[in-house]
Amino acid sequence: MKKILIGFYILIIMGIIVCISNSGIFNSKKSEAIAAGEKIYKKNCISCHGETGKGEGSKTGTAINSQNFLSNVSDKDLYHYVKYGRDGTVMPAYGPRLSDKELNNLVAFIRDWQTKEIEFDVPKTISGDPERGKAQFNLYCLNCHGEAGIGKEKMGTALSNPQYLKYTTDKQIWIDAAYGREETRMGPSLKGLEGARQLKEKDINDIVTYIRSLEK
Repeated sequence: MKKILIGFYILIIMGIIVCISNSGIFNSKKSEAIAAGEKIYKKNCISCHGETGKGEGSKTGTAINSQNFLSNVSDKDLYHYVKYGRDGTVMPAYGPRLSDKELNNLVAFIRDWQTKEIEFDVPKTISGDPERGKAQFNLYCLNCHGEAGIGKEKMGTALSNPQYLKYTTDKQIWIDAAYGREETRMGPSLKGLEGARQLKEKDINDIVTYIRSLEK
């Protein structure tokens, strides 16, 4: 009898879980967050990152509506990027301006642009020669990202920026360099992809190691 009652209670609990899952409560909250985030985006971000998030704004802004980019960052990463901004660039820190809820709603809106998850082939260990990486960087990256990665307006991200380096891993930098961001001037660099540079894994390892050295 006791086993029957336990089984009955389990069935009831499972039924409640199924009902809640099918009720659309969670989807409703997600939709509300996205809608709220869209309003925040239009008020604060559209002039730089553009209406579609592809960097087509009237001011300087990178393409954040990119499947490569969105597959390479977590919600926590996006939260940090927005909250802390980038010192010395046109990307301000929104932490003092927006509440945690507003920041999370904005992240939900940006995340909603993601339509697929891309798997990237990345070396297990990313370590190289920073001096060789500097030479490679000056040859392939300086034109857009500026000397020592200081960035160029409407051209390339400031890679030596302290907030960028603090909240971006070597793996993420490697993926950005190797795979680029589709539909932007930042094409893929890894050999075998459809980019012009055709760099070997070792070349990208060296470049990433050099970029990381700029943190010092």
